Amino acid sequence: MSDASPSLPEGVERREIGGRERLSTRGEPVYGEPTDGPWRAWDPSRSKLGAMLELGMDTGLEGGETVLYLGAASGTTVSHVADFSGPTYAIEFAPRPTRDLLEAAASRPRLFPLLKDARKPETYAHVVESNVDVVVQDVATRGQADVANRNHQFLADDGRLLLAVKARSEDVTADPDAVFDRIREELEESYEVLEVRRLDAYHVDHLGVVARPRSE
Repeated sequence: MSDASPSLPEGVERREIGGRERLSTRGEPVYGEPTDGPWRAWDPSRSKLGAMLELGMDTGLEGGETVLYLGAASGTTVSHVADFSGPTYAIEFAPRPTRDLLEAAASRPRLFPLLKDARKPETYAHVVESNVDVVVQDVATRGQADVANRNHQFLADDGRLLLAVKARSEDVTADPDAVFDRIREELEESYEVLEVRRLDAYHVDHLGVVARPRSE
């Protein structure tokens, strides 16, 4: 068992679980992940944000932030986020995974699932507070930069966008590097890109992006 690393948010630790050191958060298990008492392993091969942390990207997360999570699916990653963050708004479009998301939220009073389309932020703008600290996006759809730009309105001036780009969702025939270059260019409409890193060690043809809102 090891102490929390300074590079990890408060509430996220590297702990020995199941015979090896793993990222972990404190909370009820959600997807059959190994546990050690109140701690649950955070599997980076099932979580793009987990992969970004495991690879040492500077996400800017410190713990306790207000988070808007786009593409929450059944709650695998957003449940970990809600374990160490403040209010966490989880947007998911599909009804079936939203049912699982509601189950994950039952033991997490700071997790607020919303059955909404991340491409239509006007449909949840009345619920999500403005000036959130972090937007986490993992939306497997064409137009991932457009989704990020549309949701720029919710971020505080010093907030962060943590984006996982899936190349094959944009164009299954294009070279992933070309897709990533185009996405980055489109993000420049609303964001200053701070760091990018391929996530292939855990997720093939994915790019992790850390960005902040572009000042007017």
